[in-house]
Amino acid sequence: MSRITLYFGAILIGIGIYFFVSTGSTHPTSLIPVWFGLGLALFGILANSKDAGKRKLYMHIAVTIGLLGFLFPAFRSTSELIKAHSDNLPLAHPAAVHEQLLMAVLCFIFVLLCVRSFITARRTGIV
Repeated sequence: MSRITLYFGAILIGIGIYFFVSTGSTHPTSLIPVWFGLGLALFGILANSKDAGKRKLYMHIAVTIGLLGFLFPAFRSTSELIKAHSDNLPLAHPAAVHEQLLMAVLCFIFVLLCVRSFITARRTGIV
């Protein structure tokens, strides 16, 4: 699971850099996925430990980062979409909403994969 955590961290870093550059490098908030990606990458590296206790701890921290990376952008982008749709107006910052939705979807997939891995580890007695 630590390798998957590194992949998702790298993808989030790439998304943040892509949106920062594509919006003219003037909106530092577009780098938020980079910070979540760095957190995932850090704990993915730390989870490569041979010690099962440390590995569990670091993976639980990583899934918590992933959960926060899902919740915050999901609620923010959903509220913006609902507001724009109810007022029948275009989105004020469509790139930001797209980035938030993309980050939310990726983090949700990551959390699902982690939960599935945790359940499998518990059932097989690896824990």
